[in-house]
Amino acid sequence: MLDMEEFFVLRDLFNQGLSISEIARKTCHSRVTVRKYIHSQIPPTPEKRSKRPGKLDDYKEYIDQRLQEYPLTAARIYREIQEQGFEGKYTIVKDYVREVRPKVGVPAVYRFETKPGVQAQVDWAECGYIDIDGSHRKLYCFTMVLGYSRMR
Repeated sequence: MLDMEEFFVLRDLFNQGLSISEIARKTCHSRVTVRKYIHSQIPPTPEKRSKRPGKLDDYKEYIDQRLQEYPLTAARIYREIQEQGFEGKYTIVKDYVREVRPKVGVPAVYRFETKPGVQAQVDWAECGYIDIDGSHRKLYCFTMVLGYSRMR
């Protein structure tokens, strides 16, 4: 579907004496499209498509209700509505669940700041085993992170 500006450009080119094939090459439209629009008296108007029922329409109320009760995954809901006779694919369900799932905000985290030299966090960890002089010994790791600079 051409917009109004393109419609008038085609008409102007035709009125300048260009052939349909020349206009088609110049505007990158097919000859059929050019012919259709230069012979119409009024600019094209978009036509609305009729809304046909989707496969998921019968199950949307059930899905909404289940999401209000529990934070279920789309896969779980898909299995449940399949048991009720749903014949569509998982992607339709996943897209709909993503649209209607209640949005849960992430709580803000207050960052704990300290002055230089005031605090450090320390941790010990077991890092496996090492052979020293023929004996098998545990290897430990000590780590300390400074609170102000975050330096290890």
